[in-house]
Amino acid sequence: MQQRTLGNSQLTVSALGLGCMGLSHGYGALTDNDAAARLIRDAFERGVTFFDTAQLYGPFINEEVVGKALSPIRDKVVIATKFGFELPATGGQPGVNSRPDAIRRSVEGSLKRLNTEVIDLLYQHRVDPDVPVEDVAGTVGELIAEGKVKHFGLSEAGEQTIRRAHAVQHVTALQSEYSMWFREPETDILPVLEELGIGFVPFAPLGKGFLTGTIDINTTFDSTDFRSTVPRFAKEARQANLALVELVGEIASRNQVTRAQIALSWLLAQKPWIVPIPGTTKLHRLEENIAAADVVLTQQEMDKIQRALSAIPVKGERYSPEHQANWGR
Repeated sequence: MQQRTLGNSQLTVSALGLGCMGLSHGYGALTDNDAAARLIRDAFERGVTFFDTAQLYGPFINEEVVGKALSPIRDKVVIATKFGFELPATGGQPGVNSRPDAIRRSVEGSLKRLNTEVIDLLYQHRVDPDVPVEDVAGTVGELIAEGKVKHFGLSEAGEQTIRRAHAVQHVTALQSEYSMWFREPETDILPVLEELGIGFVPFAPLGKGFLTGTIDINTTFDSTDFRSTVPRFAKEARQANLALVELVGEIASRNQVTRAQIALSWLLAQKPWIVPIPGTTKLHRLEENIAAADVVLTQQEMDKIQRALSAIPVKGERYSPEHQANWGR
């Protein structure tokens, strides 16, 4: 697979990574750990070298699965994980927590679960309003100096938070939602990332499955599937938003590829330092996503897509109100 560099950090990864969350968290029935590890190895064998996890996923299980799968090929891959949530099992009060001592506890736990001596890319999972981001960046900088972490990242952070953190410790990448279905980062986030030389890692690049065309107004979500709480996935909103899926389908048909491949190739065409991390539990979907790296959209096609997207309003918030409030802080 083609390689991309995240900003000016010299951290080079496959053009598409693998978001591992859905194997152990968030989307209903969980994948058997052995099967999840096999899928991760299948991704590597097909050219993926960038794998995303977090202590929150499971919690903890996903890091263990990723560590098990990648341990034999550790020197050939880049592993990203996250800190920033206190969990009951850690003995603290549940909620966001990016105090320096919590960051260090989180990192020590992640190193053990991932069975590694160093974390390639460490994100703050969500901005902690009670801890100055300068303190967060400084603590991660100390961990980098100690050889426990290589690169610092932020997730869902706003422009000013990115600037303040970057002034203390170079931010290698920002991970936030970005897709044809959620384009808000284009306004304020992409320009500051380009200015500062920071890479962008879009999660949910397929709109949490919606852009693939496999979800319609008759789809039901299990109570353990977080989409059951998302306003954008409410039945009325889905009905309105199917216009976007139809558009993606028309573009895919013209190019003789799938909707997922169009959605991913569109993201890849935005900037050379963007690396989407689609997730899946199925090998055939993994192969479909990987093939998107070879789909090239012309500038004329991109211009047509942009005009068409601008004409289709998206109905519903992407998260419930309490989660939506965490974005862009």
